[in-house]
Amino acid sequence: MDHGNRGGSGAGRRQFLMGLAAAGAALTPATLWAQARSGAGAASPGLMPSQRALLDRVCDLTIPDSDTPGALAAGVPAFVALALAHGLEGAGAPVPAARFTGGAGPDGATVLDWLTFELDLKTGGAFLAAAPTSQVQALAALDGAAYVPGGERSPWRVLKGLIVTGYYTSEAGASRELQYELVPGHWDPDVPVGPHARAWSNDWTAVDFG
Repeated sequence: MDHGNRGGSGAGRRQFLMGLAAAGAALTPATLWAQARSGAGAASPGLMPSQRALLDRVCDLTIPDSDTPGALAAGVPAFVALALAHGLEGAGAPVPAARFTGGAGPDGATVLDWLTFELDLKTGGAFLAAAPTSQVQALAALDGAAYVPGGERSPWRVLKGLIVTGYYTSEAGASRELQYELVPGHWDPDVPVGPHARAWSNDWTAVDFG
């Protein structure tokens, strides 16, 4: 999926993408990945260094490396940062104070503000400085609370959805984690046919009328 310099320079690609946005073109995972590859997401627009570090770690914990690259190795944090900057899936809306544990959220809090607060709270201090096992437990607790009755409005659902979407539309996720077949289905030239075999109903050309 790496198109290199196809279609012109990085500046040219950015101008093209800006033109699409100006024309009201819908953003899709493909256009976000194009922006990420062009370098538009390299600096994680609008994010502080601590938020970038948090996003890296959470992506890594959500889909870790296995026999295939995980979310961090696939570059998903850059995808999510761009999705947040564009407010996809409602991710740009302020998180209500009621969504914070204890109703302690500040006005205008972002999804990452909420995530930082909740994970810091669950690790008893700074999530990023906590032991890996504590980080896993904190994120698992957050995830569990989001997918029980009453958790439908958890900001984690939105963020996790962006991570999963970014991963499975990335090069590694789409072609290595998932099985890829250029042309779905295959041709079997010799299939055993027994006395009880039936023809396919969609093979209408095999039906002889009259």
